[in-house]
Amino acid sequence: MGSAGLARLHGLFAAYKPPGLKWKHLRDIVELQLLKGLNAGKPPAPEQRVRFLLGPMEGREEKELTLTATSVPTLTDHLLVRGPAFTSLKIGVGHRLDAQASGVLVLGVGHGRSLLTDMYNAHLTKDYTVRGLLGKATDDFCEDGRLVEKTTYDHVTREKLDRILALIQGSHQKALVLYSNLDLQTQEAYEMAVTGLIRPMNKSPMLITGIRCLHFAPPEFLLEVQCMHETQKQLRRLVHEIGLELKTTAVCSQVRRTRDGCFTLDDALLRTQWDLHSIQDAIQAAAPRVAAELEKSLRPRLGTEQLPGSGQHRDSEGPRSALKGQAGGAVGG
Repeated sequence: MGSAGLARLHGLFAAYKPPGLKWKHLRDIVELQLLKGLNAGKPPAPEQRVRFLLGPMEGREEKELTLTATSVPTLTDHLLVRGPAFTSLKIGVGHRLDAQASGVLVLGVGHGRSLLTDMYNAHLTKDYTVRGLLGKATDDFCEDGRLVEKTTYDHVTREKLDRILALIQGSHQKALVLYSNLDLQTQEAYEMAVTGLIRPMNKSPMLITGIRCLHFAPPEFLLEVQCMHETQKQLRRLVHEIGLELKTTAVCSQVRRTRDGCFTLDDALLRTQWDLHSIQDAIQAAAPRVAAELEKSLRPRLGTEQLPGSGQHRDSEGPRSALKGQAGGAVGG
């Protein structure tokens, strides 16, 4: 395989990270499997060199020795002499997942690591499914955390939950416009808003661009969240705060990323597919979509203007403060 196989490894691909596995461990496993595949190829035939060897002269009865030109293999490139040809690979990890979370994890190999930086600068949205459990609170917002409180939840309905989610989404959409530093009075900015291309110009708190309930069967409920600049802990805290707004408590039992930019669950390689050929094929298949997504998201925002006072200090809590004083007092995380 050698250098020919390495040439097809430059790019991005997605792996499915199971819960309980740290992203660093996943990266190490992928690197080990790739090195194993690169080094498994049949080595080239050794080069030959001429050596003058001492031996008896042919056709003579007397035991006289002479030097004879002989072609012998060169052992300097033998596997047992120089070791494996590939001993390390440069592999980068995109938007990370903590140990408890699962789902799509994007990795970059070789020159593909620079594309990870482009993905970060493009402020691409990510999709999650977040599972909650009503009726109890823990110290870390997780179902298996230390129990802090138990509450009743018989009064919670699907309509009340949907109302809270609508308030959260509305406040975060206003915050997204604020952090984008765009003047929506311009035609270009309006078109970006219609096509969903508004992105924050710099770092910001977690911004939710969409949230809805997929399943409601108390005490369990399942949310679909589309967001950016999030951490999995913030998503668990969001479940906790939704519980408080519903006059009860809630913990998060699962956080699963279903999309990261243009990578979905269908693109994510399972653990049994973390081998050289599968990763090479995934990188080649994803390359056109990655290029198109980055071109769309990183194109210059010509004609847009910054809002007056766009450089002023903002509340560090971000969109959370936008919900204060509203009916129901929903908290946006």
